[in-house]
Amino acid sequence: MINPNKIPQEVSHVTSTLEKAGFEAYLVGGCVRDLLIERTPKDWDVTTNAKPEKIQELFEHTFYENTFGTVGVVSEETTDETLKTIEVTPYRIEGAYSDSRHPDEVVFSEKLEDDLKRRDFTINAMAYNVSHETLVDLYNGQEDLNEKTIKTVGKPDDRFTEDALRILRAVRFATELDFSIESETQESIIKFAKHLENISQERIRDEFVKIIMSKNPMNGVILSQKLGLLKYIIPELEMGIGSTQKGAHIYSIWEHNLRALQHSADKEMPLHIRLAALLHDIAKPHTKRFDKIKKENTFYGHDVVGERVSREILERLKFSGKIIEVVPKLVRNHLFFSDIDQISLSAVRRIIASVGPENVWDLMELRTCDRIGMGRPKEKPYRLRKYMAMIEEAMKDPVSVKMLKINGNRIMEIINEKPGPKIGLVLNALMEEVLDDPKLNTEEYLESKTLELIKLPISELTKLSQKGEEKKEAQQEKELGEIRARHNVK
Repeated sequence: MINPNKIPQEVSHVTSTLEKAGFEAYLVGGCVRDLLIERTPKDWDVTTNAKPEKIQELFEHTFYENTFGTVGVVSEETTDETLKTIEVTPYRIEGAYSDSRHPDEVVFSEKLEDDLKRRDFTINAMAYNVSHETLVDLYNGQEDLNEKTIKTVGKPDDRFTEDALRILRAVRFATELDFSIESETQESIIKFAKHLENISQERIRDEFVKIIMSKNPMNGVILSQKLGLLKYIIPELEMGIGSTQKGAHIYSIWEHNLRALQHSADKEMPLHIRLAALLHDIAKPHTKRFDKIKKENTFYGHDVVGERVSREILERLKFSGKIIEVVPKLVRNHLFFSDIDQISLSAVRRIIASVGPENVWDLMELRTCDRIGMGRPKEKPYRLRKYMAMIEEAMKDPVSVKMLKINGNRIMEIINEKPGPKIGLVLNALMEEVLDDPKLNTEEYLESKTLELIKLPISELTKLSQKGEEKKEAQQEKELGEIRARHNVK
């Protein structure tokens, strides 16, 4: 049963306020399901026999901007994003769904039973009364929770013809909860999969993102393909099914992409890396050729083509501009050359420039997903760790006179002289002081010190400059040692 102590005060305040005003009030839907399986709800929904205008009268801060009767009750004091808005909806009966997306009309009801019978799946069709601590379960949702089964309320054909997005929601719930879909419900999903064509790309994207961000996205994508849904989301992925690769690749393109995605989930990586892992080899089927001399398949240019194809997919699914910018860039650069015996710091800097300093570490994460997706035992072997150390070294501002709050032009202005050997000597001498005491790196101090140093003879200034050079080299070596130690390389 539900532990009443798990219900936040912000939620119980809403239900008790409605009841004190003479109305019924129940928690309903996903929050009840999550409480029963001891999972923290991501949002809280309340259903009641109060009409929208009555709900608004009872609470100080509300908003009502839809045609379905849902009133948002706002709690301004909480810092928990899941509790800032509690959605309160009157019991309702829905009319026909002529567009397979929205009910043609919504009629408010006085009975909780009317509201529960219109819901999608049994596990989402339970209601809980907070004050009486009672569960209303008309469709055996608790039993299906215990059996870990996704089953529709009533006939699946009716539910899926009402709103075709429920087809994808079934897969999403099965993936998130690690449940199976009941056989009759599965058969109906296959039958009505084509109705996803009537659903907006934004709604499909939102459900697909929840699958990708679950703990087991590989299972979700496989189930989507098995039930005939993937062709309405990312059909390009299906081209990799059964398509063999070469060399170190022991899996088909399809399985490799899915295993790379799963590793990104296992490591709890963010959405853009998970998408890049899923799509990084999306263009291999497009570029597959058989090399008669090598007697193996080749995929030349799949990174370049993959950049274009992944962008087309993300644009089609109406992803944000940021995702559309970053993911194709990661796909384009995922084949970066990492042979530490041949690569130079300048080559590493070119990769950083190509993908962007803000994305280079994400590219390293993508490489680890690629490796595990190939069946490699280590995600970060010595060669990759060494490469990562080189990235950190390349990205670090070198210890040089550039860090000083003064430059050669300013020194020439102060001493009123033209360029000459003394300028460089003064800069190195100033560097020697700043490395000893970084607090001295101010314009005021360095300009004052410059006027002292410029009076010294060349021989003494050369000695100070040499000290500065030696100290700079020692500092650089120390910092490189720290970088290599962090990555466990030499």
